[in-house]
Amino acid sequence: MIVHKLQWTRPSGWRTMRGDHAPLAPQLVLLFGARAAIQESDALPTLRARYPDARLVGCSTAGEICGTDVTDETIVAAVVQFEHTQVRVAHLPLNSMEDSHRVGEALATSLRADDLVHVLVLSEGLQVNGSALLAGLREQLPAEVLVTGGLAADGAQFEQTCVCVDGGCTGRAVAAIGLYGNRLQVGHGSLGGWDAFGPERVITRSTGNILYELDGAPALELYKSYLGRHASDLPSSGLLFPLSVRSAKGEHGVVRTILGVDEAAGSLTFAGDVPQGHLARLMKSNVDRLVDGAQGAASASLEAVGSTPPELAILISCVGRKLVLKQRVEEEVESVRDVLGDDAVLVGFYSYGEIAPFSGSTACELHNQTMTITTLRER
Repeated sequence: MIVHKLQWTRPSGWRTMRGDHAPLAPQLVLLFGARAAIQESDALPTLRARYPDARLVGCSTAGEICGTDVTDETIVAAVVQFEHTQVRVAHLPLNSMEDSHRVGEALATSLRADDLVHVLVLSEGLQVNGSALLAGLREQLPAEVLVTGGLAADGAQFEQTCVCVDGGCTGRAVAAIGLYGNRLQVGHGSLGGWDAFGPERVITRSTGNILYELDGAPALELYKSYLGRHASDLPSSGLLFPLSVRSAKGEHGVVRTILGVDEAAGSLTFAGDVPQGHLARLMKSNVDRLVDGAQGAASASLEAVGSTPPELAILISCVGRKLVLKQRVEEEVESVRDVLGDDAVLVGFYSYGEIAPFSGSTACELHNQTMTITTLRER
């Protein structure tokens, strides 16, 4: 497995950041970049011309991860040549949020095969129900097939995201990359680092990923009361105060980030489901614990491949973490490097949602406000 890392900036165009010898026959080019850089420059046509036989797949971001650097208004790409692994790509338009489950089923059906090992998903980030998308994928994939990935982002603007496949970009689509072959080892890890505060409340009215009432009171009004001066900046300020949601049975809680608000309905729209009858509690940031969470995710992803250094690590972290960490944002990436070592190529992006199983499980879940890491190596 050979991995070549590139970075595009407006002044310099594409530059090699890692890899002395470029892959001769890469099968896959992963790219993550600012929406304007992707849509308003010649970066993608140039990359497509350079690697005409590779599948080029990527999405827009809220920040790019290139090694231990976190940048904005750039594009980072990993050019991957596998020795023993086959690559297939499926992508579909996402016409509405209600279409999420069907799209997940269709993508899984398209990729399903006896030797399928892993699926990496990159989805539209605003008009999607991530929980429904993953439910559709899970229903059509074997339980042992790992699914990781993330939701595209648009900085802190929440206006439009895009998904790119083979040089073309669209605002509402989902792409899934299937990796095949028993020589591929895949690791994963996903941890947060947020602190809960305030009382735990019952979700008394919700539909899918839309929350209307907590403890019988309008959810938006209650949420605003906790945010105080930050309420006027919704939905972007909601990134600083995510919601932890768990079933009354005491299962793992998942963190949910706000994608939008409806003042007339008094509701909040989240990146994934907020089921009626579940328990919800607000969360706030703890900078040191966020960095520790990234390190813990790296350790979990390394353990999953037998503590052997990976050749490629795909890092997907939430934009909310970036907004909280501010000048310390590179600390979480550096903590990942400390665990994975200098040989692993690190690329990734800041997202509107992260896809990975819980530790010790193979069932994929939608997370928010986490650092999610997927490690790849061939044996």
